[in-house]
Amino acid sequence: MGETVLSLEGITKVYPGVVALKDFSLDFRQGEVHAILGENGAGKSTLIKIVAGAVEPNAGFIKIGDQSFARLSPQQARSLGIEVIYQEFNLMPSLSAAENICYGQKTGRFASQRAMERKAKALFDEFEVAIDPRALVRNLPASQQQIVEIAKAVSRSARILIMDEPTAPLSIAEVEHLFKLIRKFRELGTTIIYISHRIDELFAISDRVTVMRDGRFVATRETESTTRPELINLMVGRELKEAYPERTRAPGETVLELRGVTGNGDSDISFELRSGEILGLAGLVGAGRTELAKVIVGAARLESGRMLIDGRPVSIRSPREALSHGIGLIPENRKEEGCFLEMDIGWNISFASLRNISIGPIVGRKKEKALATGYRDLMRIKAPTLEQKVKLLSGGNQQKVVLSKTLAAKSRILIFDEPTRGIDVGTRQDIYRLMDDLTREGISILMISSDMEELLGMSDRIVVIAEGRVAGTLEREGFSQRAVLELASGGSYKETA
Repeated sequence: MGETVLSLEGITKVYPGVVALKDFSLDFRQGEVHAILGENGAGKSTLIKIVAGAVEPNAGFIKIGDQSFARLSPQQARSLGIEVIYQEFNLMPSLSAAENICYGQKTGRFASQRAMERKAKALFDEFEVAIDPRALVRNLPASQQQIVEIAKAVSRSARILIMDEPTAPLSIAEVEHLFKLIRKFRELGTTIIYISHRIDELFAISDRVTVMRDGRFVATRETESTTRPELINLMVGRELKEAYPERTRAPGETVLELRGVTGNGDSDISFELRSGEILGLAGLVGAGRTELAKVIVGAARLESGRMLIDGRPVSIRSPREALSHGIGLIPENRKEEGCFLEMDIGWNISFASLRNISIGPIVGRKKEKALATGYRDLMRIKAPTLEQKVKLLSGGNQQKVVLSKTLAAKSRILIFDEPTRGIDVGTRQDIYRLMDDLTREGISILMISSDMEELLGMSDRIVVIAEGRVAGTLEREGFSQRAVLELASGGSYKETA
């Protein structure tokens, strides 16, 4: 690692009622991968937005090389070689992958379509991924959109590259390709600021780790000289064991059954979900798990097959109808499908439950506030008031609002699509305990997850989907990472193998 290329000195940022950063100082060196770790609401997103010029600090200085700035504009940041890959995609859906990558850049004397496609293909080849440069971004799965985001930033020859949860939508193989590229950038002298809740990734890729808590600097550690328990303790301010609740309760009767369900790219899907059970739904990226969830809640059409609740066939044509049948979805894409960003926290939590807190057409405001307050406290949503708009919350706190809304609607069948993606380790424990408590009350959970430890630790059974079809079902005594991956990749796992 070389000399200091970026220094933050006494950075403070205050929003109405919230101190997002307080007197924060930190140095970043040339050619290092510097990880930033902290719970949701610790100030990580505000920090990178200040470095990228998207947010103006109230106090402090940003020093790049021998230049010092009270604030940066996005144009200044980019001209100084700072590029950001945000957790929420910043792509233009109606443009192709190549056009997104090359937008605003010169690709020769003329910005010809062919030149842009050649440049994009070269980057994709370097990533070892098969993405058509001509494909419209809106037609790409989330994992490929993330690759386009990364390629766009890399193509600008960044001196300082900030990655915010870059591996969240990626498969295991895609993560390995990304890590290879990160190591290559480091060798070329690029400084990488890497934000992730996946602590194992930090040990695999980073040189130093800085922990933040409540907008303040806590500590910086050389990665090779620290441990997972130490980082967790620094992050949450208390000792925390990363253990899953013990699943000993036997599931009850079947509450949801799929018989030969076909639709939204999936074919002939059959399985049962029992009362008080957590049924894991595993598969590689693009296998059809989220697509199936949308069929179940009526967000996509069921083309053939049958769905039964308590043994009775049902026809669900919309998420509203699904709620009326007691089925709630906590979607993977919380911003576009899970909440109303321009509305406040209280409204988002209670709007799906208005029939339970209203007398005729009149909404009981005291009941509404009590409902929202109860779930805010239960989920430990970090916000000064219930009137704060959801768009101002961190990604993890937005996820908590979506979860609160679905629970408040009194759903007895819950579909969790990547329930802890972008969630810090402390909140993960809260969500796992909550899921366990819900099943003890007889609520059934269908959990879609790409986190192998989460699948193996929380599920009572696991249904594995490969290429839109059920590849197999694993009972708890047969759980293993090998078994899941073998089925997910199209194999036929046998215990004797």
